[in-house]
Amino acid sequence: MKRCRVHILRAGSCAHPAIMTRRDAGLAPTVFPALAALIVHPEEGPILFDTGYDPAFFAATEPFPERLYRWTTPVSFEPGDAVADQLPAFGFRPEDIRAVVVSHFHGDHIAGLSRFPQARIFCARAGLAEVQRTGRVARVRRGILAALAPVDLDARAVFFEARPPVALGPDMAPFETGADLLGDGSLLAVPLPGHCPGHWGLVVRQTDDRTRFLIADAAWSSGAVRDDVPPPRLTTALLGETGTYRETLHALHQLWGRNPEVILTPSHCGEVEIETHCAD
Repeated sequence: MKRCRVHILRAGSCAHPAIMTRRDAGLAPTVFPALAALIVHPEEGPILFDTGYDPAFFAATEPFPERLYRWTTPVSFEPGDAVADQLPAFGFRPEDIRAVVVSHFHGDHIAGLSRFPQARIFCARAGLAEVQRTGRVARVRRGILAALAPVDLDARAVFFEARPPVALGPDMAPFETGADLLGDGSLLAVPLPGHCPGHWGLVVRQTDDRTRFLIADAAWSSGAVRDDVPPPRLTTALLGETGTYRETLHALHQLWGRNPEVILTPSHCGEVEIETHCAD
């Protein structure tokens, strides 16, 4: 199995009442970073897991009804926050990115997708179907901004479901099977249903021989995984399926309990951001 260098990048943030992400939390506004991962494969080169926010997000949410997205999830974004603008610090250019693995098509995960025109786009069929569904209001209500999808997305898409299935091994129980994206065991996409249609995570073996599980929005925080505390039903029912979300969260909680050496990495967890930056 190939080992990869993994860097966690913060590409802006949004603010919500804490209770919207964890049902035992309060009403205080909380800042949630939008995290992406730069994965440097020893042969394939730089690959991204999601993109976080990007200036394209603000253009996409200028008209109505898309502006509702910006109103309901206020975004903080400074010059230089975009993943594409952070790449030179690691010795790369946007055109060097060979692939982008899309956990799901919510705007805070794909806003920078068009900045990487040379990249294959690994995604779920169900996720792409959400982008292509009719009705702008319906899309916005489900967190989709169709304007953020590249015009050639269909031609560049490589579906998780079409990649070879492989066993994850006992260290990842209760998760059993992943999709081998590159055919060498280095990047294994794993379905994490419940948050929205076509929501997947990614298992990566790092150069330090530790396993990182990028879990996107299957949990809003590492604490929620440890405590097995989901968001309130209002949040999960708005975007996905509450029962399925809670089953996925419980499976992640079980994985953490059985193998705490796996680095579980939610996409909006400030705790992960701090730990990762300190580790770097």
